[in-house]
Amino acid sequence: QVQLVESGGGSAQAGGSLRLTCVASEYTTRYFMAWFRQHPGTEREAVATVDRDGRSTYADTVKGRFTISKDNVKNTLYLQMNSLKLEDSGRYYCAAGLYVADAVAEYEYDYWGQGTQVTVSS
Repeated sequence: QVQLVESGGGSAQAGGSLRLTCVASEYTTRYFMAWFRQHPGTEREAVATVDRDGRSTYADTVKGRFTISKDNVKNTLYLQMNSLKLEDSGRYYCAAGLYVADAVAEYEYDYWGQGTQVTVSS
């Protein structure tokens, strides 16, 4: 069972940047991985996903601003967030799944980190 630990959240001004990091306890090559975010009172939504071969997808709301990447040597997943907007605020979760058919579906992912908070202010 893989353990996921996120870091890198914090506060940033609109237009600024943050980089989130998710360290996995075992080989990231085994997993389909993703970043989800959650606003208070809402469901978690997929922000960016990456499959075992490194192919990525993005939510329309972050396309062109966020980049997901994976370092399989360090067993680490990243989310580079640029041109931050107020609506990017939320709690960000790293997720991993062995068998993922629908990359943006929360239920497809078996393992989750504890989340890291991102707050964007004007």
